[in-house]
Amino acid sequence: MPVRVQKLIAFVSVAIFIGKIIAWRLTHSVAILTDALESIINVVAGFIGLYSIILAVKPRDRNHPFGHGKIEYVSASIEGVLILIAGMIISFEAVHKLIFPQPLQALELGIILTTCTGIVNYVLGSYALRQAARQPSATLDAAGRHLRVDAYSTFAIIAGLLLLQWTHWWWIDSAVALLFAVFIIITGYKVLRKSLSGIMDESDEEVVKKVIQYLEQHRLPQWIDIHNMRVLQYGAVLHIDAHMTLPWYYTVADGEKEIHRLEQLVRSYFGNDVEMFIHIDACASYSCKICSVASCPVRQSPLQAPIQWTPENVWIDAKHGKSANP
Repeated sequence: MPVRVQKLIAFVSVAIFIGKIIAWRLTHSVAILTDALESIINVVAGFIGLYSIILAVKPRDRNHPFGHGKIEYVSASIEGVLILIAGMIISFEAVHKLIFPQPLQALELGIILTTCTGIVNYVLGSYALRQAARQPSATLDAAGRHLRVDAYSTFAIIAGLLLLQWTHWWWIDSAVALLFAVFIIITGYKVLRKSLSGIMDESDEEVVKKVIQYLEQHRLPQWIDIHNMRVLQYGAVLHIDAHMTLPWYYTVADGEKEIHRLEQLVRSYFGNDVEMFIHIDACASYSCKICSVASCPVRQSPLQAPIQWTPENVWIDAKHGKSANP
């Protein structure tokens, strides 16, 4: 699905770029030129994104044991840089035309063409964001946000051109372009920031919270504790590493059975694109006060209260229950 959506984005972006260039040639509007320059970024980013998604869905191999999903963050980084460059170019052109204003031509036709491209961008961007939410993809998310921003800037530019047509204040063309150049630069920074956080393996707090809350709601009594958990999203694949504390008298087969139960629980909610690495720890005497196993034959002290798993305590690389402040 992500590949099909990205193909659509890439080829539609070419048609939109051509439409905006025609509108600019007809009107000589720097505001429409602003839109056209950003569409160049859409075309380049669309095909880079298509390549990255095709590569990202390849299965892991000997050289890439965690798969190829990180290429999507690289693609999104490139798109963020290109958005920033487009914003800077637009700023320069807007300032130049603000100092040396020129009358515009064929505004009516230019406005119609530009409106059509804006509507297409908005619909396509919304579709890409919906698909990115269903099948997590940094590339689709970045592309969707970029297309929506492009649509918003297009609609604002149209509003400015309509005002210009009514007032004949030619400086409005450059002023609108300059205003949205700043908006585009901010958007480029946000896209770049998000992609770099993925490259640096920064945790997605929302994903981490969902994983931990779901485990907390469906935990079994024999899962005494979970700690040293790391949750990372590479493209559509969710990687989860964790230590799970089980009763010390469990056999290897018992431990393997509990790991499979945990994996099935996570996959039942997050889908099959989940890769888990679970390390088993044996409980100790201090674990009794947080252990909910009612029929434990070797309990040394009564249950006080099980540890409630939260994003604040499951990442710690230490068994809970050893001290008053785990």
